[in-house]
Amino acid sequence: MSTIITSGMQNRFLREINAIITIAARDVTITVKSPATLALTLFMPLMMMGMLGGSLAQNMAGGLGFDYKQFMMVGMMVNMLFMTVTMGITSITQDRITDFTQEMMVSPISRYSILLGKIAGASAGAILQLSGTIVVALLMGIHFSIWQLLSFLAISPLLCLAAGAFGVLIVAFVKTPNAANIIVMLIVMPQMFLSGAIIPINHSSGVLFVLSRAMPMTYCLDLARSVFYAGTPDYSNVVLFNPAICVMGIVTLSVFFLVFGTFFFARSETNR
Repeated sequence: MSTIITSGMQNRFLREINAIITIAARDVTITVKSPATLALTLFMPLMMMGMLGGSLAQNMAGGLGFDYKQFMMVGMMVNMLFMTVTMGITSITQDRITDFTQEMMVSPISRYSILLGKIAGASAGAILQLSGTIVVALLMGIHFSIWQLLSFLAISPLLCLAAGAFGVLIVAFVKTPNAANIIVMLIVMPQMFLSGAIIPINHSSGVLFVLSRAMPMTYCLDLARSVFYAGTPDYSNVVLFNPAICVMGIVTLSVFFLVFGTFFFARSETNR
């Protein structure tokens, strides 16, 4: 009897893993085959880093005490991951229109596997799209070492998990693609400025201080900068928190968003 139970558990586990990989592969394929997505990969960094960031670097960054362009590059990399993964998860609202979501829901796989597959696929696509940000950074003459880039890529799955869990919370309550896109922009875009991706927030106070500390991207960004600037003289000028605090914050928020969002997402799909 125990052998049968063990075999059944193994089969279920393999089925869940296969479902996650299949859903992730579908999303990666859609990303790679989308001309608009590939164009956005270069357009967003070019606009934000080349135009906005370049203007700030020339006019306001003289007395910061660190390389503003490098600071901005890390911020844009985190922002691109966060925005791309969140939008990738909210694409499930488009799947509702074609009833693809409902087809997955009636299959014998866990709701968590469906959403983890979406997160994995969106994360893989987002990491691939970082190439656009890196190309723009090189064209702007921003210097960084291979070790710094590899250190950033090493923690990028954790950052993507946080963004994906946040996206799950959105799709739990938003049902249409248009509404989802608006919500993502209203939530992600303010974080780009208030979390310190473009503008340093070391001296924020009052309402801006509270908002910056309440945003998930703040901790993702600070963790990214802590590994990117590790061992450099600029570390104390650009890093706000102990990395352990950032990791705890990211993991706690990710688990909460994922569990809470999945519960309401599954319930909304069941009631369709």
